[in-house]
Amino acid sequence: MTTALLGALESGLIYALMALGVYITFRILDFPDLTVDGSFTTGGAIAAVMITSGTSPWIATLSALAGGMVAGALTGIIHTKGKINGLLSGILMMIALYSINMRIMGKPNVSLLGEPTAFGSISPLILMPFIVILIKLALDWFFHTDLGLALRATGDNQRMIRSLGMHTDYTLILGLSLSNGLVALSGALIAQQTGFSDISSGIGMIVIGLASVIIGEAIIGARSVFIATLAVIVGSIVYRVVVALALRVDWLEPTDLKLITAVIVVVALVVPTANRSWKQKALARKRTQEIADMSSARQTGGGF
Repeated sequence: MTTALLGALESGLIYALMALGVYITFRILDFPDLTVDGSFTTGGAIAAVMITSGTSPWIATLSALAGGMVAGALTGIIHTKGKINGLLSGILMMIALYSINMRIMGKPNVSLLGEPTAFGSISPLILMPFIVILIKLALDWFFHTDLGLALRATGDNQRMIRSLGMHTDYTLILGLSLSNGLVALSGALIAQQTGFSDISSGIGMIVIGLASVIIGEAIIGARSVFIATLAVIVGSIVYRVVVALALRVDWLEPTDLKLITAVIVVVALVVPTANRSWKQKALARKRTQEIADMSSARQTGGGF
């Protein structure tokens, strides 16, 4: 049990980078970006091929980050310059990345067993907290700069930002690029942690990222950017812990992982909504009772 929880914590920290990328598009830009499923694999593919070719793991990891940023920027260009629907733009880029990733790897699977990785002799449990905290703080700082505020405002009200003379096309492209860069970085680190890169490794990443965002917000909230990014990290870890515990149930199989993910997302979405609805109904009943009591008191007073 302890080993499983430590493994879940380790994976949760690495996937937190991907979840932060999803947070940027899902919450900041309000953009349904499905490029994530492709750019995650792109990060792993670039890192794996470069490492097996003798490149430094850290250079390979940074190259994966750059590759993801290019993929995100292309999605933004297709959407803004090609005037194609945002959801469709992400789907088209995700499809294109499947072939691109196959070209990069040359085969469906690249093994990293016996190869040096970014973790080296350091456990991901020791290294990843520093990386995640550094990136979280960097994002917090960025979102409070003029450019970061423009990015946030683009997701809130594009028409208002255009009226102020800002080019929302550029902020959208920047946001998508930054998002998919983080996703690819996560993919590169996961490939090095697991010891291989696979063409299908990115399938369902958008759902996992959304689950992390939603779970984190349900637990901590999103009152500010600092709290929101922290919530995403916590949500990623909680998600991995829940999955690890669920897979220890005897009648569940590892192949049920996608089903577990779907159930977790549904629960994370339904519970807060049901809780709000219950509170609103309770408040309505309370006000109705107060009005009834006041009416009764007036009638009683009138009788005297």
